Amino acid sequence: MSAQKIWSVRRALRLTGWGMWWERVARSFWPLATLLALVLACFALDLVSAVPAGWLLWLAGGVSLAVIAAAIWGGLRFRPVRRAEVVARLDGTLPGRPLAALSDRAAVGGEGALWQAHLAQMRQVALAARPVRPDAELARRDPFALRLVGLVALAMAVIFGGVSEIGRGVAALASTAAPPEIAATLPIGPSWEGWAEPPAYTRRPTIYLNALPEGERMELPKGSRVTFRLYDEAAEVVQDIGPALSEEAQAPGFRAENSGRIEVAGRGFDVTVLPDLPPVIRAGALSERRADGRMVQDYRASDDHGVMRAVARIALDLEAVDRRFGLAIDPEPREAVELPLPMPRGGDRKQVRGQLVRDLSRHPWANLPVSLTLRAEDGIEQVGTAPPIRAVLPGRRFFQPLAAALIEMRRDLLWSRGNAGRSAEILRAVTWQPEGFVEPRLYGELRGAVGLLEGGDLTIKQRDELAEALWRAAIELEDGGLSDALERMQQAQQKLSEAIRNGASKDEIQRLMDELKEATDDYTRMLAEQSEADPSERFTRQKSNQIVTADQIQEMMDEIQRLMNEGRMAEAQELLEQFNRMMENLRIREVEGEGRGFGEGGQNGSMNRLADSLREQQRLSDEAFRDLQEQFNQGQSGQPSENSDDLADRQRQLREELGQQRGLLPGQGSTGGDEAGRQLDEAGRAMEQAEEALRQGDMSGAMQKQADAIQSMREGMRALGDMMMDQRQGEAGRDGEQAGEAEEGQRGLAGPRSGSPQGQRDGETAFDPLGRSRDGNGNIIAGGDTIGDGVVDPARRARDLLDEIRRRSGQRDRSEDERGYLDRLLDRF
Repeated sequence: MSAQKIWSVRRALRLTGWGMWWERVARSFWPLATLLALVLACFALDLVSAVPAGWLLWLAGGVSLAVIAAAIWGGLRFRPVRRAEVVARLDGTLPGRPLAALSDRAAVGGEGALWQAHLAQMRQVALAARPVRPDAELARRDPFALRLVGLVALAMAVIFGGVSEIGRGVAALASTAAPPEIAATLPIGPSWEGWAEPPAYTRRPTIYLNALPEGERMELPKGSRVTFRLYDEAAEVVQDIGPALSEEAQAPGFRAENSGRIEVAGRGFDVTVLPDLPPVIRAGALSERRADGRMVQDYRASDDHGVMRAVARIALDLEAVDRRFGLAIDPEPREAVELPLPMPRGGDRKQVRGQLVRDLSRHPWANLPVSLTLRAEDGIEQVGTAPPIRAVLPGRRFFQPLAAALIEMRRDLLWSRGNAGRSAEILRAVTWQPEGFVEPRLYGELRGAVGLLEGGDLTIKQRDELAEALWRAAIELEDGGLSDALERMQQAQQKLSEAIRNGASKDEIQRLMDELKEATDDYTRMLAEQSEADPSERFTRQKSNQIVTADQIQEMMDEIQRLMNEGRMAEAQELLEQFNRMMENLRIREVEGEGRGFGEGGQNGSMNRLADSLREQQRLSDEAFRDLQEQFNQGQSGQPSENSDDLADRQRQLREELGQQRGLLPGQGSTGGDEAGRQLDEAGRAMEQAEEALRQGDMSGAMQKQADAIQSMREGMRALGDMMMDQRQGEAGRDGEQAGEAEEGQRGLAGPRSGSPQGQRDGETAFDPLGRSRDGNGNIIAGGDTIGDGVVDPARRARDLLDEIRRRSGQRDRSEDERGYLDRLLDRF
């Protein structure tokens, strides 16, 4: 046998032997172990001190005799383990007892070939030896489970007992057994114990006073609880640090309010009470008006022990209000608004930075002067207040004339019900001759409001209901349902974010992601319809003026979906937050001179629709590849399946959609337009051949034709992009011909630009090492492979490379070595 196999048998023998030693020790000495555990538990739990002195000595003697008897009983029953017993125990678990057979000698016939074969067979059986599990059979030997009582008592002693209790028990036993003159001099443990517990909000630990070194000065936060437990009736506590918490003589307690001294049983402590300073809070910069009308206010707060809570108080600044029109009369009394400031749930609150975000656009004081006061409170209810800020309460602006008039009437009614008559007159005026600008349904609601306003004194309930109706009418006039779409999108974003943070299931996260996609599509569509533009065209964020297209929005959501599918929830959460911030201030960007180019039939619209078709074709190719792999694994290659029919139907729909796009292709008659049309025609023919291959179950042939279609569509999009760039350069050249000539002259004097290949002009198209087109101004001309601000999407780039590998692997004119290399790449990825 090899050394490793011999070591395995020896290990089994060694572990079996240790188990047999444990069996015999446990069988012999479990009564002794149980008695010792009970004795230790009695000392650790201070049960010895509770026994009367007259009984303690007799009880100790009886326990000692029991311990000695258990030790003698165990010693008499204990037998050491011999090696032969270990071998026999292990050999009994193997068929034929191979370990004993290996030590045998042939009695007749000598040790010939048959004997050697027998030994070889026994060696093979011995290799299966495994350690034997020990069994002391204590359940049978201890039917009353006394050993478990000892274990439970020992566990309670370890958890709830202490060294001081053991010392007191030993001292009590010693004082009972010693003569009176010696017992008087023996220590019997501490005569007192003390604790100093700082307030919970300080997050400081409790101090055990007995463990403090002699003469050390103790520093306590203001409001700390100092408690004692006196075991000597003669001991007393003298202090001057604060009021008493308990009148019990043996358990006095005090609250530390002032610095001073504590003396107990001849020992003194100097106490320094640390003052608790009030919190400090400051407001950040004034919040800017946001597109959605929400108020965003930054703040900073600090406290020496931590800020417990903070609020923002908003009150009307009546002196700064322009008291004209509906605000001329005195307002009805209204309480100030108090909003809790968000605080961190855990961690250190000594330095807090936060942001209050609240939608107060429906409040009666929206767009009116207010005073904002921030207030912070610490653990002992000390208050710190920031200087009041005078500002206009952020609210939504309405630009549609009728909507703005309704909002002004709503404000006047909420200011005072005395404006009801004036508001009725204005409402009659704005609804006069409503044909052409007020829908019949909305007209009926507004006329009903006129009747309510002229009907007499309004109750508070009627006023609030009417204000809500006016708000909904103004929103409908202003947005046409856009605000509801925005609210649905924000709710979907919030639910998905909470699901990711709470570790929801994949099915729930996928359902919420689908809801977010649907709500985002509705919002961007309505946003585009508001300006009568294609929803796939340009948007911008108001703060940064950064252009964002609908395709980039979709790509960002696809990236979030991919991260979640890969289980990278932290990255998905971070990207979702960026997406939320981007969508908050999204609006249509109107570019002067480019309005006609971004309509339904505009060039960019055609490019975006082609990019969508290209992505769909790539997805079809990926699904065909996965279907081919499944057929290969199941041994069904070449047979049509239900999935292949579905792929063929989708391929047909995509081919028909591409045909429609081909008919609407701009630039007919130009060189770039004709080239783009020719490439799309080739893509259509390749799609038709791919559809036929899919219906016949030829997945490899379908993938080759799909790769040809993808390549042709890319060439067509490239030709269309070149045509668009030429047209823009031509327009820019006609508008700035003189400036261009001057600049060209300066460039001619200065020579080629640094980094520009062959002295490229600004209007020419350059290519960077990553294959991205750039115009002369350094801007990336991104196609379908970018996300965000032109950053290459690695996932899409990888898919493009895989498509290219598939296309080349299907070309039979390539060498066998090259096609073998490409096949290995496909097998790997």
